[in-house]
Amino acid sequence: MEAGPKLDPEREQAILGATLDLLAEHGYEALRLDAVASRAKASKATLYRHWPGKAELVVDAVRCYEQADLTDEVDTGSLRGDVLATLTAMRDLMSGELGQLMAGLVAAVQKDPELARVVRASMLEDKQEVTRRMLDRAIARGELPADTDPTVFPEVAPAVMFMRIFLNAEHIDEAFLVHLTDDILIPLMVRGH
Repeated sequence: MEAGPKLDPEREQAILGATLDLLAEHGYEALRLDAVASRAKASKATLYRHWPGKAELVVDAVRCYEQADLTDEVDTGSLRGDVLATLTAMRDLMSGELGQLMAGLVAAVQKDPELARVVRASMLEDKQEVTRRMLDRAIARGELPADTDPTVFPEVAPAVMFMRIFLNAEHIDEAFLVHLTDDILIPLMVRGH
């Protein structure tokens, strides 16, 4: 989301790391750019040259961390394999530190329209595009009908995972991922068009 000249990668990592640290310590609402600048040993002007505001900085920080932990594109050669691999990565991500940060962002999105806009534009649209490519491959292999609803997987899978991990405080094991894949998601995608 850079507006100014390209940041040195080390400087960018320091800023994004400081953002994540402060987000974990204080939450989105209490996060202040002057605190990020201080922690990263950067000026506020540097932050504002590269990120228009707090929402963009936080989303970039989360995306950077997420990319280090999660492969965005999975292609195992089958829809079932792709869904299982994606759910496994999603579980691991949500069960870790980034999951806690993302849960906090979900709450903040409800109160901050600018954050909601940036999250939708920067994070959700990317995930929907990855899902669309996964479904297109499955359609090309004949595993799904051509009119498969592309919203089923990105809406249902994270909702179930969020509920189990954050609201029910349950560990999600491999057996549950297989159940979610074979008994819920794939049947919904096949019949839900």
